[in-house]
Amino acid sequence: MRRAGLIVVALLLVAILGLLSPPGRRAIDTARLMVALAGSPAPAAVRSMTYGGGRADLHGERGPVLVLLPGAAIAGKDDPRLVRFAAALVGAGWRVMVPDLAGAKALTLSAADAAEVAEAVRRAPGNKVALAAISYAAVPAVLAGLEPDVAAKVAVMVAVGPPYDARRVIGFFTTGFWRGKRLEPNAYGKWVFVLSNARRLTDSGDRILLEAVARRRMADLGAAIGDLTGRLGPQGRAVMALLDNADPARVPELIDGLPPGIGDEISRLDLAARDLSGFAPEVLVIHGSDDRIVPVGEGEALAAAVPRGRLYRLGNLAHADLTASGLADAATLGRAVYRLLEWRDRMG
Repeated sequence: MRRAGLIVVALLLVAILGLLSPPGRRAIDTARLMVALAGSPAPAAVRSMTYGGGRADLHGERGPVLVLLPGAAIAGKDDPRLVRFAAALVGAGWRVMVPDLAGAKALTLSAADAAEVAEAVRRAPGNKVALAAISYAAVPAVLAGLEPDVAAKVAVMVAVGPPYDARRVIGFFTTGFWRGKRLEPNAYGKWVFVLSNARRLTDSGDRILLEAVARRRMADLGAAIGDLTGRLGPQGRAVMALLDNADPARVPELIDGLPPGIGDEISRLDLAARDLSGFAPEVLVIHGSDDRIVPVGEGEALAAAVPRGRLYRLGNLAHADLTASGLADAATLGRAVYRLLEWRDRMG
């Protein structure tokens, strides 16, 4: 009996020591972060910071810094989902810096957003940071990471639901086809595209009309727009021809037929046209197979294009909402979280 008791005590000591080891602590923190993401994490202390021409919210008071980039959302850094995500990360030992990205908040997406991201990383506290980008924000994050000084500071990047091939994504949200398969796209991406690009038209009348079309449809996807589109000139009609097209074979010619300002910006935002073979940070790509804004193959392509890409493919993930559904998805998301926490410990 005494021997059995000693064995039990020894096993308990081994278990306790295991939990107190770095892997054990990371496992516990992974579980805590997963629970926080699925529920309501405790609010974190938040203070404002300014740097150069930018400003950000800094969540938490200690730990290595993770720069969290909002996607294309009008609320920007104040989006409730983003604030909840930041609070969950603080509970896992990070300080979270959320820059106020003017382009993402105004839905005027452009390659110039990369300069804002790069400056936020440069001004973030600490010698090394992690960088997490939601949806579209992965594009300026990668572009910023091509700058040598930014690459030297970013230890790891997380990309949630990222685009990769700009022309292919446009073809998907206009026709529903992606690599020969028909899916049902979420129309939000289409109207963000219109609102973002209307300002690039040189015809001011078409610019105003297209912005009105986009805002009306974003408020009500079934709203009538004929009173607006019927007044469009050549530039606006070229945009609507792409949006109304249902034939994937016509997408390349319709993109090439867009007004130059729009076509040029598409090229600048196309990661598939960039050489990412020298991209330095490790990239953790998290993408759901059910994504109807950016198909999961885009995340797969980004993970394959960078030297140190890791893909975490979930069956169900509401585009940019990091809540796992089911045990298999929880296990996959847990592996991504654990890997991020390994970087936290290296940086801390």
